[in-house]
Amino acid sequence: MNDIQQFEAIVVGGGQAGLATSHELTGRGVQHIVLEADERVGDTWRRRYDSLRLFTPVQYSALPGMPHLMPRGALLTRGEFAAYLERYAETLGLPLRTGVRVRRVTRTRDGFDLETTAGQMAARSVVVATGSTTSPRIPSGAAMLDPAIVQVHTSDYRNPDTVPSGDVIVVGAGTSGVDIAVELAGAGHRTWLAGNPTLQIPEAARRFAGPLLWGFLYHVMTLDTPVGRRAAGQAVAHGAPLMRLGMKDVAEAGIGRLPRFSGVRDGLPWFGTDEVLTPSSIVWATGFRIDVSWLPPLETDLHGNPVTVRGIVEGVPGLTFVGLPFQYSITSPLIGGVGRDAAYVADRVAARRG
Repeated sequence: MNDIQQFEAIVVGGGQAGLATSHELTGRGVQHIVLEADERVGDTWRRRYDSLRLFTPVQYSALPGMPHLMPRGALLTRGEFAAYLERYAETLGLPLRTGVRVRRVTRTRDGFDLETTAGQMAARSVVVATGSTTSPRIPSGAAMLDPAIVQVHTSDYRNPDTVPSGDVIVVGAGTSGVDIAVELAGAGHRTWLAGNPTLQIPEAARRFAGPLLWGFLYHVMTLDTPVGRRAAGQAVAHGAPLMRLGMKDVAEAGIGRLPRFSGVRDGLPWFGTDEVLTPSSIVWATGFRIDVSWLPPLETDLHGNPVTVRGIVEGVPGLTFVGLPFQYSITSPLIGGVGRDAAYVADRVAARRG
């Protein structure tokens, strides 16, 4: 008796990347299933910090096949977008199983075997859509800090009550770091923000030239253009550009600025200067790394991201990714940009059917 569950394709991850891919596979008639580790679609978003709003307005934050019903320009809360993902899966009738974690993927002659918490599965193609925020990235020097300093990664930060009273240093000046630093300062914490800020989209461009700006990011900032290829390295290394809050908001909130984190001296954080700071807590807004330990051996780049050609792993036929940083465009990891990559990968998966 064969207890192995067979599919043409298995999509690992039921967030925006996985659901968009499922929609595209369904349209191509590919028999597949989406495996989501959480018990409920959207729980990854529900675990984010309480005040989080999307950085792109609703007209650029929808998945293929189901636009938002809210007014243009609205910025969804984390809960609103999580609810949208649930409705998306239900409305489109996507083949989704929640509460199933994939422990290991192994290559076979015809495709892949998957060891999951719901038993053994097999597929000719596997799409990894777990996103780029699976494992918190914290500097190794953090282990040498004085134990009295409370350390929190953004993945565990919820609101100002997450940290004790006293001075706070937020390390990392990307979108989440700026958001959290401004929130902490507003709650009465003396706050510093460390690191070089990512590229900032001017407020005037966002407000008055939104369609033109999105068109530029979506169509021009790609791996097919010289300007896109030049931007790719910075985008992968430093994260998405600042869109909602920026350095002006940081200054207005009275937040101190520090260089990049350089290590630890005498149990205290050091930023390459003579200034000595004794914070009560540190919030690590230092991003994430992609966990590929459960996959067949892969070539990775300097940042630990799998090396692909628009999501296709050339050395492992049938293994693909959706949702990687700058997979094809600067908009690839964004909600409004993931659909194009999902369609491209779905075409390749459909072509592999026996």
